[in-house]
Amino acid sequence: MSTMNNSMKSLKSMKKRRYMPSVLAVLALTAALSSCQKKAAAPVQETVEEEALVYAVNAYRISAENLDEYLEFGGDVASTSSVDVMPDQAGKLTRILVAVGEKVQKDQVLAYVDASRPGMTYKASPVKAPAAGRIISFTPTVGATVSQAMVIARISATDDLEIKTSVAERFVSRVRQGQSATVSFDAYPGESFTAKVFEVSPVLDTATRTMAIKLRLTPADPRVKVGMYARIRLITDSIRNAIVIPAGTVVMRDGESYVFKVASGPGQTVARLQKVTRGMTVDDKCEITAGLAPGDQIVSKGQSLLNDGSAINIIAVTGDDAAH
Repeated sequence: MSTMNNSMKSLKSMKKRRYMPSVLAVLALTAALSSCQKKAAAPVQETVEEEALVYAVNAYRISAENLDEYLEFGGDVASTSSVDVMPDQAGKLTRILVAVGEKVQKDQVLAYVDASRPGMTYKASPVKAPAAGRIISFTPTVGATVSQAMVIARISATDDLEIKTSVAERFVSRVRQGQSATVSFDAYPGESFTAKVFEVSPVLDTATRTMAIKLRLTPADPRVKVGMYARIRLITDSIRNAIVIPAGTVVMRDGESYVFKVASGPGQTVARLQKVTRGMTVDDKCEITAGLAPGDQIVSKGQSLLNDGSAINIIAVTGDDAAH
């Protein structure tokens, strides 16, 4: 029995001696692999840390320019003087001596009216122009019956035109005689004409709560015709030599206005957060009263991703002086 027990112990001891080298080999191999992985990963991490992000942006070069605040209205081109033509006698229109668009002189005969009735024959009555100008309308035709209260033609001084429009009551305080305006017409897309306010009504229309004003093109342009629809941009305030930037370049941080100003960093171009004070804003332009000067460059596109000191690569530069 004792011999058997000794044999069993000897067998277990041999199995342990055979198993231990295998375990030690596996542990050594695992440690070696883990060490290699750590050594291989370390250079990648260091490379990522060393590489700095560079943002591609567009820049805007600042220059002093004028900024105009304005009101927009629609108006109609009309003649400064227009008179109606009515016959002296009622009867049948027998002759028309003028055509629409033709210039006429005061007392020139425009047409003849026959006032004869059954049993009575009269000499044809002439219809004369009450003023010099251009015929802009002649309604009846030969053979039509007219009366003394009927307007058969209209004469206007088409060489002297005006633009009539009305201003809402809330804008009355911003309108005055002599103000400048730019005018555009659908007939001439992309082209602007200059005009000035030469008459401001002293009263308001109580029905529409508007005030009538009149403008005159300066200089007059023969291409503009009576009856055209005018799009008026009335300049109410103008700032000369202002620092003006695109409104979209301004970013808000903690309730304050900032822009990213282009600056030189160590071996690269960076964007510096610059606090600014805003003035008047018109359309997509913003006046800057403090924080920037002519010649400065600011980031105009791509600024939403930037932080103070971010490295940037300027793709394009816009602005009046971008070429200099």
